[in-house]
Parts: sequence; C-alpha cells; structure tokens
Amino acid sequence: MPRPPAPQGRTGRPRLTSRAQILAAARQLIDRDGWEKLTIRQLAAELGIGATTLYHHVRDKEDLLLLLITEYADQIPHPELPSEPRDRIIVAAIATHDALAAWPWAAEVLTVDGFIGRLGESALWFVETILAGAVGYGCTPAQSVHIFRSIWYYTVGEILVRARSAPDRATNERDLDITTRINQLDTTHLPHLSAIAHQWATLSAQNTYPPGLRALVDGLLSHATSPH
Repeated sequence: MPRPPAPQGRTGRPRLTSRAQILAAARQLIDRDGWEKLTIRQLAAELGIGATTLYHHVRDKEDLLLLLITEYADQIPHPELPSEPRDRIIVAAIATHDALAAWPWAAEVLTVDGFIGRLGESALWFVETILAGAVGYGCTPAQSVHIFRSIWYYTVGEILVRARSAPDRATNERDLDITTRINQLDTTHLPHLSAIAHQWATLSAQNTYPPGLRALVDGLLSHATSPH
C-alpha cells in the first residue's frame, strides 16, 4: 500500500523548540534593526511560526524584552561586595551601569516604574543590594527605596545620554555646533558658559559616572541618616 504524502509545511526554518530559540531570534532582530522596530509578528516570521503560536510563550513585546533582560542578567557575574554598606551600594551600581552600557536599549526599556515586579531574581540583585546597603548604613526601608530610585535615575540617565551622543562624539559635529552657537551668543548674559565653550567637547566626553555616583550616594545617605 503506498505511503500517503507527507503534509506540506514551512521549509528552510527550524520549528520552534524552546524559549531560548525565541530569545536568540529576538536578540538578532534587535541587533539588526533596534528594539523599537521589533514586533511580535516580525519575530514570528523570523522563527517561521504564526504570531498566535508565539503568544503562547510571551504575552507581548514588553514581556519579551523583559525576558531578554533577565536572561542577560543571568549571564553577568556579580562582583565581590565590600564590607561597608556604602561601598556595597557603589560597587553594585557601577556593575549594573557597566552591564547596561553594553546594552543601552535595555536601560531605556527599564525607564518605566514597575519593571521590578516583572524581572527575574538575577536582574533584581542590583535592587536588593542597594536596599540592603542603605538599611545597613542606618536608613529606614522607605528611605532605602528613595535612595535606590535616585541612584537608578542617575544611572539610566547617564547611560541613555551617552548612548545617544556616541555617534555625534565620533564626528565631533554636535560639539562643534555647540561651541559655535555659544560663541555667537551675547557673552555678557552667559559669561561662564562662554568662557568654557572651547573645552566643552573634551569635558563632555569624560566619564564622570563613578565620581558622580560616589557624591550622590554620600549625599543621599547623609541626608537620610542626619537628624532633622
């Protein structure tokens, strides 16, 4: 008896087998086109499946991006933490900053409050270390949350500004425009800005995150624990 013909299906692409395959394909699309252009339909087409099938694994684009960030955090080794609570905060913040600087789109995804409830344990190590360090220094739990938020805003802001400025610094076009524009203004109204205009490009390219972080942490801890 002749064997019935095999059912026709997609060829040239492997069938979806795991979440790892989904995340790998999503990373490739983000690297190629940017995270803003990533869609569930585009990812499904890349995997050779229907969008409905993909929705069985991820709820939406935001869920997919958070899964990617959690996977990335799982692969990053945690630094050895010093004994002093203040120093633990700084080490944890710098480690997180450096990790996100390599993946600046992740920092942009995490700019929305509420991401903490949707990340995995490895990604939340940074948050826990900041809170524990603040409490260990003498802050209340509520104060530790405020300290974390201030450090987080400073960290994310620094990453995004530098990531978006990198192409301009490569050509110096933006810095030349700033210097030229400042020199065209009435220097009597902007004397300090005019005096430093010729150094603006060099100064703005310097990495001031670590010393700025230390000053910020010292100020936050001092304010939280001082008698009012």
